[in-house]
Amino acid sequence: MTNEEILDILILGSGPAALCLASELCSQKLSIKCISTKSPYDKWGNTYGIWASELEDLGLDSLLSHRWTETLSYFGDGINKNGNFATKHHYDYGLIDREAFQNELLKRCKGIKWLNETAIDVLTVKNISEVLCESGLKLKSRLVIDASGHKSNFIKRPILKDIAQQAAYGIVGKFSSPPVNKNQFVLMDYRSDHLDKDELLEAPSFLYAMDLGNDIFFVEETSLANYPALSKDLLKKRLQKRLSKKGILVKEILHEEDCLFPMNLPLPFKNQPVLAFGGAASMVHPASGYMVGSLLRRAPILAQKLKIYLNNPNLSSIELAKKGWNVLWPSELIQRHKLYQYGLKRLMSFDEKMLRSFFLNFFQLSTKEWSGFLTNTLPLPKLIFVMSKMFIKSPLKIKLGMLKIN
Repeated sequence: MTNEEILDILILGSGPAALCLASELCSQKLSIKCISTKSPYDKWGNTYGIWASELEDLGLDSLLSHRWTETLSYFGDGINKNGNFATKHHYDYGLIDREAFQNELLKRCKGIKWLNETAIDVLTVKNISEVLCESGLKLKSRLVIDASGHKSNFIKRPILKDIAQQAAYGIVGKFSSPPVNKNQFVLMDYRSDHLDKDELLEAPSFLYAMDLGNDIFFVEETSLANYPALSKDLLKKRLQKRLSKKGILVKEILHEEDCLFPMNLPLPFKNQPVLAFGGAASMVHPASGYMVGSLLRRAPILAQKLKIYLNNPNLSSIELAKKGWNVLWPSELIQRHKLYQYGLKRLMSFDEKMLRSFFLNFFQLSTKEWSGFLTNTLPLPKLIFVMSKMFIKSPLKIKLGMLKIN
């Protein structure tokens, strides 16, 4: 490529968000290149769970490595029979086959050149974006899209001091006895009988666990959202204590993972020359932490619109980016995002007992209502209705907590 060549789109990043968008843009026959410090062929390390219906709706359920019909949660205290009551979800959950998912996206990205570079600056020169790389390479493009994750240096957004983080520590391994029943998936196990009085006063966490077959299980201690974030060491200690309470020993660790990402990152400013996608665009669901389904649903829409906008040779980088931001974050989604952020803020103020009570009531909603809430697929009027319904059905203490009266 010569320095005078001008691309249609230059994507920063090589993770799920970058590949989801690049694969859709590739189908639009645009001139695209991607740059990243990591190779797009590097194996993804994290586990991606998703409600099976999200992939079914997109015709991608073949990408699931595991699928559970027996899905449940525990919102009791774990002390007696009532405290060990299971809330059954009657809704299939799946685990994405990371390798198959990555390979499918790479196959769709055929023809796109990936450069092993680190972007250090993005400038706008004569209505064109110019990306300066650490190596000295300069790349010109009509539009730059940052899909490198929430730590992006190029996306501007309002400053929020207290960023809530979802944190988790988990292991895939073999155990002295099953942490969950055979063919079972546990979304949230908030039982807290393994904690002492002082620990119960700390920020809550729950067990997320699944049977992977062949006597292999995945168990993960998760903090939904907290500021400051719960440390990996604390979550690891809680997981060990939770297992020990049940008399379960870890016999073999096959994979260890931890994650930490922001839940309430402010939406980026729309009037900036760089567009974003994925974590850099604040696409993480503020109330659940899910994002993969949203990436898959929104990438085709954004790609189709960008193709139309790029057909106009007179649009500058700033104008193209602004149009892209309006597609990615229309008024409807912005209002929904604000409601989810409000809900998250209230949940973060709840103690362990209130959280258990809240979620017990939340999953009494109809399946379409609670699943639509968790996947961000409810239209705004329906979302308002569901949140209002949840408020009306909640105990007084939860109502007061939602209103921030106490």
